[in-house]
Amino acid sequence: MNFLEHMRVFSRVAELSSFTQAADHLGLPRATVSTSVQQLEAVLGARLLHRTTRKVLLTQDGQAFYERCTDALADMDELQTMFQQKNANSLKGRVRIDMSTVMARNAVLPRLPELLQPHPQLEVEVSSTERRVDLVREGFDCVLRAGKPEPGLIAKPLCELRMVNVASPAYVARHGLPQTLADLAAHRLVHYTSVLGSKSGGFEYAQGEVDKAIAMQGQVSVNNAEAYQAACVAGLGLIQAPYVGLRDLLASGQLLRVLPAFEAQPMPLSLVYASRRNQSARVRLVMDWLARVVVEHCAQQGDGP
Repeated sequence: MNFLEHMRVFSRVAELSSFTQAADHLGLPRATVSTSVQQLEAVLGARLLHRTTRKVLLTQDGQAFYERCTDALADMDELQTMFQQKNANSLKGRVRIDMSTVMARNAVLPRLPELLQPHPQLEVEVSSTERRVDLVREGFDCVLRAGKPEPGLIAKPLCELRMVNVASPAYVARHGLPQTLADLAAHRLVHYTSVLGSKSGGFEYAQGEVDKAIAMQGQVSVNNAEAYQAACVAGLGLIQAPYVGLRDLLASGQLLRVLPAFEAQPMPLSLVYASRRNQSARVRLVMDWLARVVVEHCAQQGDGP
């Protein structure tokens, strides 16, 4: 067997957690499958599988190799068919993307069927987190990222997210509605930090082209967008977030806009991907679709309330 065939055998063993079942599926003797994996481990210089009498488990190195293996095999399948007649079902393989929880819930997941239905062999892994993932090390094909991306990555600007300040009716009933920046001394902020225990930037606002911030008291700190919104709805303090993610809560009256003259600068949103290799057709398809969905979603910002 060549290296590519060893990869195919290993991938099937990893997926089925069994040498016997992999051998049956591939139509090969079990001894051949076992030898193939041993030869692959020898070439790589790493143990890929834990073998027990009952099951086969991936080692940490095996898990990392399996993820890269899956992508590489899908790329090879794509190369082998690139000159054949194209059809809606020709794209297959995995694409891994990352975005905020609010963007996933409100914009991307509701429209994902329109991408997957024409491509039944396409697999999309959606990571929803507020932390700044390591795009290359963690194997992401692309991410939606607010703010400035790291050096060495390619960023395609999509839109600017208009920021608003909001509070719940219950909070306003207890603490009143702030009218000036000076009033904030008597109010509370729900603190947002990517790492709990660190200090938030306070209440941010734009003064011309200059970004400014006011330190505020607050009893609650959160580290993800869903909790940030929920804390505000519960009346725990003011928050500052993109309007497009709060639009439904504002329209339903669950949240009220406050201090509209003192909003933070719009937040740039980009589609970010690594420049170290060319993107496959399936990744380009997902990236183009994702960019279109996000731009259309951001267009719903309008003038707001």
